[in-house]
Amino acid sequence: MTTETAKQTIDAELSVPAPVELPPVGEEVNLDANENYFNRELSQLQFNYRVLKQALDTTHPLINRLIFCCIFSSNMDEFFEIRVAGLRQQMKYGRETVGVDGMQPDQVLAEISRVAHEYIHEQYDILNNVLIPELEQENIHFVRRREWTPAQAEWVRTYFEEEILPVVSPIGLDPSHPFPRLVNKSLNFIVELDGKDAFGRETGMAILPAPRSLPRLVRLPDEVCEGGENLVFLSSMIHAHADELFPGMEVKGCYQFRLTRNADLELEDDLEDLASALRGELLSRRFGDGVRLEVADNCPEELVQFLLREFGLAERDLYQVHGPVNLTRLMAVGGLVDRPDLTYSSFSPSIPRQIRSKESMFDAIRKRPILLLHPYENFSPVVDLLRQAAKDPNVLAIRQTLYRTGADSEIVEALADAARRGKEVTVVIELRARFSEAENLELASRLQEAGVIVVYGVVGYKTHAKMILIVRREEGRLRRYVHLGTGNYHAGNARLYTDYSFMTCDESIGDDVNKLFQQLTGMGKALKIKKLFHAPFTLHNRLISLIEREASYGDKGRIIFKFNALTEPQMIKALYRASQAGAKVDLIIRGICCLRPEVPGLSDNIRVRSVIGRFLEHTRVYYFGNNGRPEVYCSSADGMERNLLHRVETAFPVEEPALVARLREDLDTYLADNCQAWVLQPDGSYIQNQPAEGEEPFASQLVLLERLTSKPV
Repeated sequence: MTTETAKQTIDAELSVPAPVELPPVGEEVNLDANENYFNRELSQLQFNYRVLKQALDTTHPLINRLIFCCIFSSNMDEFFEIRVAGLRQQMKYGRETVGVDGMQPDQVLAEISRVAHEYIHEQYDILNNVLIPELEQENIHFVRRREWTPAQAEWVRTYFEEEILPVVSPIGLDPSHPFPRLVNKSLNFIVELDGKDAFGRETGMAILPAPRSLPRLVRLPDEVCEGGENLVFLSSMIHAHADELFPGMEVKGCYQFRLTRNADLELEDDLEDLASALRGELLSRRFGDGVRLEVADNCPEELVQFLLREFGLAERDLYQVHGPVNLTRLMAVGGLVDRPDLTYSSFSPSIPRQIRSKESMFDAIRKRPILLLHPYENFSPVVDLLRQAAKDPNVLAIRQTLYRTGADSEIVEALADAARRGKEVTVVIELRARFSEAENLELASRLQEAGVIVVYGVVGYKTHAKMILIVRREEGRLRRYVHLGTGNYHAGNARLYTDYSFMTCDESIGDDVNKLFQQLTGMGKALKIKKLFHAPFTLHNRLISLIEREASYGDKGRIIFKFNALTEPQMIKALYRASQAGAKVDLIIRGICCLRPEVPGLSDNIRVRSVIGRFLEHTRVYYFGNNGRPEVYCSSADGMERNLLHRVETAFPVEEPALVARLREDLDTYLADNCQAWVLQPDGSYIQNQPAEGEEPFASQLVLLERLTSKPV
């Protein structure tokens, strides 16, 4: 399908029925009614399920389908660690809060349990009955104990004795050996024993934590196999030789289990030293309250009940699974087998012609602003900008925010190099970036050692904005160069996430970014900002105002939003009012969406789609038709309360006509997707788009790969 055809398709889809008389807002339609909103936790679960469904999509290579199955497990882990744990905490301390959907925490937990059990049962069904058989057809085998040849069994015995036995620590349960405090999400075994040990103890039961230092999946050497790729689970090796860990006793059974704990960090707002407090909290994360118990489905009922009692969990927190209890570790398959034909083809991210030459990044940015869409376009120009700034004698100062980046990144090295060369380098590091806290503490120490001024933002407001400010002396005056992004300064993420990078030397934007850094590093009143919207001060109000402006245009109003989640009630109500006024609203929302679309009299003109594919959709774009004079903003912020009201965020205008047209073309590409897009229905379900009869398949990410990369796939 050509771009022009795609646009025609979109226009056709956007046509609405003849005008009907809508009920007056506030009378027959109550925008505050609970039924007008979906529950955020249940919506998050549905996103996880859409990820799982990719494991059945044969347009993805087989190993990548297995990885999608693993990503579902990883997503569910975080869901239980944070969202379920939060609901349980509310109930534990009597702090129940009810969202706009009206569901009580206990109701939400009950529904989560019902839905999650269904999804996880389906996940193991997909693994056992679809993925593993298809992998076997490709000569990739998970070799079970009962299938080991004598040579393989001997190799496993040697591996067990040399690699496992020296580091494993079985713990018998008796009055002097209480139940051990197990690490969050660690693989463990509960072992049934018979007989007496060397001290005459009849314990009857032991806990065996699997060494965290060992891989959960090991490739058998070719010399003990008859061709193909042969993998064995660490759990199988431990099961096979469990009796060697309890000499003289009979091992009656050995069963896998895994406990998921509350992993959210709780920090007070009046801390004197955020870094020290965070280090203390990180130690407790590994041992928070239990929220989910996964157990092998062959574990006897009495042992299951024993574990539930030990962890203070109920039946609805129990997940009995037919297979490994931690499928996330199966991601290792991609690195253990050499089958590039079963993974995504490689591609070369392109570099726009504007910056292909060896001229400086500063010269290129002065000519015109630069907009990059990662991973289709290379992240290297962002790194090059900082490298050149570090070495350029005319650069006086660099300021940057860091949310997730990695302590060994080229970005960090460039900042450290600039500081060592005597430039004024200030970095705002968000220590509380979830699950990157320890890495960010290490990063802060490394930068400080190089002479970088490191601050931790504002207590109570995560610094989520993505900003670089470079001050350079040119022809007797100072010029500011700016990078603003929708995603993190992390080269690895830039290969997997879709994000925009924007580089400019626009004076007003440079002045705005300078003022934002002043607010982050200093003290004082909020400064007047010219072009940027910034949370927690102006972003929310300005977005509501722009939505209301589109509503004022009636059926000529046009809104397209693309972000990861929409939960903020005031924004949802504004979108409902815009729809009732006749404005056409398209929402491209990867994950959570609490808005109910296409409800007569409420949201007739709102459509919601979620695009799931090879890359994690991460761009945030706000497009307003403005009666034929489009305005478009890219942002670090999603449509959530935390982003719009409780974080430091930015939304920046893209004003160059060619770049505005390019952003609209990208949005239209997603709206034309008839393969990877899932459309949200009024009842809360999602239906995957399919090409109509005679229609060409149109997968947005593949189209963007063909359009933007230097090596089409």
